[in-house]
Amino acid sequence: MITVMNAESYLKNKIGEGTVNIKDVWEAFKAFSIELVEGEEEREILFQCGVYNFTGEKLFHFDFVRQFSVYLEGEYSHLEQLHCEFLFKPTKELKKLKVEEWSMDYVDIDEFFKHIESLKEFNAPLGLIPIKLEIYQEEN
Repeated sequence: MITVMNAESYLKNKIGEGTVNIKDVWEAFKAFSIELVEGEEEREILFQCGVYNFTGEKLFHFDFVRQFSVYLEGEYSHLEQLHCEFLFKPTKELKKLKVEEWSMDYVDIDEFFKHIESLKEFNAPLGLIPIKLEIYQEEN
């Protein structure tokens, strides 16, 4: 059973080492997004992209996120976000792209995935080679 604590390692194993093909990672992330995680009451998936200076350098972030609400002894404790994030040098085209879409805003997860795959913000970077892919989980 997948738990919040082992979700990061589970996703890393599912994707494999050295993978930077966005389409392959997206397909693995989508499959992971519909798998049950112990204690998860509501599935919350986010697609976001844009140019940010999070690392001290302006980079284009192309990010798939699964958010978990963590409860301890039946009480809400905190949020954790599992990121599957590609980083790119911000080209003229990429600088124009910025979006934040949550799955909760759609009737179901399939509708959300179809919408994301129709976005220019999703499709524009697909043929590009990222600087790197970072898969990490953080507490919010």
